[in-house]
Amino acid sequence: MPQEQEAPSGPAGRPGLQADCANCFGLCCVALPFARSSDFAVDKDAGQPCAHLRADFRCGIHTRLREEGFSGCTVFDCAGAGQKVSRVTFGGRSWWEDPRSARLMFQVFPVMRHLHELLRYIAEALDRAEAAPVHEDLRRAFETVDGLTRGRAASVAATDVAALRGEVNPLLLRAGDLVRATAPGRRRNHRGADLAGARLAGAGLRGASLRGAVLIAADLRGADLRAADLIGADLRDADLGGADLTGSIFLTQAQLEAARGDAATRIPPALTRPAHWRRRAS
Repeated sequence: MPQEQEAPSGPAGRPGLQADCANCFGLCCVALPFARSSDFAVDKDAGQPCAHLRADFRCGIHTRLREEGFSGCTVFDCAGAGQKVSRVTFGGRSWWEDPRSARLMFQVFPVMRHLHELLRYIAEALDRAEAAPVHEDLRRAFETVDGLTRGRAASVAATDVAALRGEVNPLLLRAGDLVRATAPGRRRNHRGADLAGARLAGAGLRGASLRGAVLIAADLRGADLRAADLIGADLRDADLGGADLTGSIFLTQAQLEAARGDAATRIPPALTRPAHWRRRAS
């Protein structure tokens, strides 16, 4: 496939690691499947365009997704994979214009999303001064993964994401531990713990490891989560009202969108307070 030039997406500011729907062919609305549930109002197969996808690849109910029963769409984040596949891997030619490319494009997109997610985590670790001892290794990892994202479509689709994660995760774990080490006192380890529905209001979780922890519907009101490692933590419907997440590492916008919070919730400056939190507060 022809390659379109793109500005380097280096760690500082992560310009290429934020979703840019205006430069995407609506790939999340076509390539991925979803099942009727509390997150989606209908069933949709992979490769089938969502009924709400417009001809310009925009969502026809974007401002009403939660009200229409599509809250799952509001928490999805491609980390910039959509525009990379659309404009770089496939050179700006859409699946609609070239139906023969559709199948491969839809195979590439979820792989690219995983690669961009890794890049985003690596970039965040590079932005953290506390993780300086592993910055050199992280820079090399960033260059390797970034190079993979710029390959031809077939090579991207064939990427062994699990093996790549196995190489990068130790670096991310070390970076998270270095950030956590700055927290005073005892640092709790809840890595991979099942804390669904847990009553953790006001909990002292500063510097805690919550990597991969299940915190669905957990009560975290007023909890101290400063310098906590939240990579992969499931925060769906968790109550973060009044919680302090400043200085936490690997927290994503999608995690915030899946949780509940309020005007008193403190979040890292790089993230945005979800709109449904403001509606809740009002």
